[in-house]
Amino acid sequence: MSQTLTPPKITSLLAPQAAPANPPSLTVEFFQETIALTKRLFIQLQRRPTTLVAGIIQPFMWLVLFGALFLNAPQGLFGNDLNYAQFLAPGIIVFTAFSGALNAGLPVMFDREFGFLNRLLVAPLASRYSIVAASTVYIISLSLIQAAVIVGASALLGAGLPNSFGLGMIALIVFLIVLGVTALSLGLAFALPGHIELIAVIFVTNLPLLFASTALAPLDFMAHWLQVVASLNPLTYAIEPIRYIYLNGNWGLDSTVLTAPWFSLNFAQVLGVLVLFDGLVLLLIQPLLKRRFL
Repeated sequence: MSQTLTPPKITSLLAPQAAPANPPSLTVEFFQETIALTKRLFIQLQRRPTTLVAGIIQPFMWLVLFGALFLNAPQGLFGNDLNYAQFLAPGIIVFTAFSGALNAGLPVMFDREFGFLNRLLVAPLASRYSIVAASTVYIISLSLIQAAVIVGASALLGAGLPNSFGLGMIALIVFLIVLGVTALSLGLAFALPGHIELIAVIFVTNLPLLFASTALAPLDFMAHWLQVVASLNPLTYAIEPIRYIYLNGNWGLDSTVLTAPWFSLNFAQVLGVLVLFDGLVLLLIQPLLKRRFL
């Protein structure tokens, strides 16, 4: 009894598959890629949460130590019925977000040095800008988490707690300053030759920008030349509106929040300066990204 063996239909398996009837748009693919790359960064954070923990402990120590340092300062030194914890909290919130954003380029730099970035660049991505977008979303998320913790800690230390609308405005200000600084850090990650140079830039700019702002002292405490420098510092434009929210229950977009040596700005104008700063940085890093991605 003979049996006929029929070969499997190999040709049908090797034939090219038809494209889906409705392929996802480039926008959908971009968001999918951004979400996947952001998830990768959060997985790294979950495995090594030291960065987040240190980013919360350090500003909390600043709040405690500087609050104790000026605990017996003369009454009214920083304003009527104002303790130093209330004055310091906005500066620590912004500086914590700024420090995290300034370090945003380090993961990308390490990906460059270990070769993972090259693998992403040769992958069939809908847009290589999803690499930058994922890092930005990741850093903004961490900054908002850290800011929320510092707001709660400062409330326990006597700084008070703004209302829900004030908290939302603080989140918006933190978002604006983090967006610009993160973009700048990512641009440096693609421009500098290695992580040693990037860390050097971070060390050189971190504390000087803190002391050249109104985070630790008001403008009228400073020498005139430092007042000019602080008036050009983007951190000052993030600190002052948050400080105004802490010190004034009734505030609006027309409230004057910053009085510099040669001008005064209200709430809306300060927000406009932060948006302008973000737009300028995003414009400046475009040649670096295009040279790397295209």
